[in-house]
Amino acid sequence: MKNELVGVNIVNFRDFGRGNYKQLDDYAFGSGGMLFAAPQLKNALSSVKPGFVVYPSPQGVLISQEIIESLAHQEHVIIICGHYEGIDERFTEKYVDLEITVGDCVLTGGEIPAMLIVEAMSRLVPGVVGKSKAVVEDSFYRGMLDNPNYTRPADWEGLEVPEVLLSGNEKEISRWRRREAVKRTLTRRPDLILRASIREYLSEKIKLALIVNDENFNMSGVFQLCEAYKLGRPYLIADNKDLRERIKKIYPGAKVLGSVRKIIETAENALVIKISGGAEKNSLHSLEIKRKCLEHDGEIFFVFAQEDLMLKDISGIVGYLYESDIKIPLNMKIGIALDRLLGVRS
Repeated sequence: MKNELVGVNIVNFRDFGRGNYKQLDDYAFGSGGMLFAAPQLKNALSSVKPGFVVYPSPQGVLISQEIIESLAHQEHVIIICGHYEGIDERFTEKYVDLEITVGDCVLTGGEIPAMLIVEAMSRLVPGVVGKSKAVVEDSFYRGMLDNPNYTRPADWEGLEVPEVLLSGNEKEISRWRRREAVKRTLTRRPDLILRASIREYLSEKIKLALIVNDENFNMSGVFQLCEAYKLGRPYLIADNKDLRERIKKIYPGAKVLGSVRKIIETAENALVIKISGGAEKNSLHSLEIKRKCLEHDGEIFFVFAQEDLMLKDISGIVGYLYESDIKIPLNMKIGIALDRLLGVRS
């Protein structure tokens, strides 16, 4: 605030109370505790410039890093701090943009949640945190927990710092940190995996394979997706020999194989994931697929089909990509699925 990176202004509700006692609250209809009344809240809100209105409330959505990032992009955030049993629901419906809860616990008022929101938002403002890189390495920024951290002495009460951290090998240290972040998240907060950005935590050997029945598909779009997600050259799979020869001539940058089984035979310790629609037998939820990918230490292949072909003995994901009557372009289907699984964030 001193450096004018963040501005916080306090508005006292009491200044807008009614009568000699500046009353703000009243009894709830139908019995119950005391509530902040809507007219006084509206007068207080009208005294400040318009902004995005947040109300910390037990009925709100659970606060998350994604919500904080969204709030940090707002030009002006107004936080309504309730008391007693809360505030008149009509005010919430008409003027509040977002209700947030900081957890399943009861507080006397909204001041502590407001401090939490301001603190978390401020960290995302350039210049507030000394090293901007520290912000993106925090727990939850990418949806994953942070790795363990250590300082001197290297040996304390018989507990030693992992040897790799003393090696000076930055590449190995980076790998260790990624592995430990994955291990900690899977053990302590597996629920985070579903929305986590996991691409950088995975093996570098991730590939995309596409089963084709003709040469009429948007190959440039497929190449662009492989480049965006750092998947290397795509694999094209065709069981027809003549089709394979035509594809090799048309798309010389792709690797062409005769079957998915060839991937398993040639790749080292390959995990093959079929991306498909429909509730197939032994299909997996996207959370379980992300978990499998994070736990796997070898090559990972995401297999798509030009049409929704059945593939035996390959894990699948149930989704809406092939179930809609609306025709979605193949490269768009692949892009949606990769984003859902790899979760690359800007």
